[in-house]
Amino acid sequence: MNLETVTRSSEETRWLGARIGSLLRAGDVVSLSGDLGAGKTVFAKGVAAALDVRDDVVSPTFTLVREYAAPIPFVHIDVYRLDRFQELHDLGFDELMSGTTVTVVEWGDRVSALLPVDRLDVALQFGEADDDRVVSIVPAGNAWAMRCDALVAVLDRDGPELEGEAAR
Repeated sequence: MNLETVTRSSEETRWLGARIGSLLRAGDVVSLSGDLGAGKTVFAKGVAAALDVRDDVVSPTFTLVREYAAPIPFVHIDVYRLDRFQELHDLGFDELMSGTTVTVVEWGDRVSALLPVDRLDVALQFGEADDDRVVSIVPAGNAWAMRCDALVAVLDRDGPELEGEAAR
């Protein structure tokens, strides 16, 4: 199943991340892909808001990994600057994707062979207008097969109200 939607602003991209984040459980992995500036970190901020992360979520491009405390801990990884898979192992990549956290991997398409089969692949592409993003969502594995209806339901909801989870 390949789901697709369009967001028309960074606020809508963040809102979409929050809507999808509301479905995430401990042990889930979300792989984000897209060009520089496509909205991967904005989407990750929405996921973090849904998980009740209170800290400011920033891109882990230079630190590679950021961990955030929340009822379900949030791990945000950026593999853009990595040259070799071994560097991921050196970072403790397998431990970071433990069954107790939600893990979002920016540029996850570059390391897809190392990601679990059960994951959510999210690709963000530039749309027609400057702020438009075409977002493709592919649920993979048994864990997501059982949540496809819920995923479709959150995508069918209207866009953000700038209150509550999307405004954090």
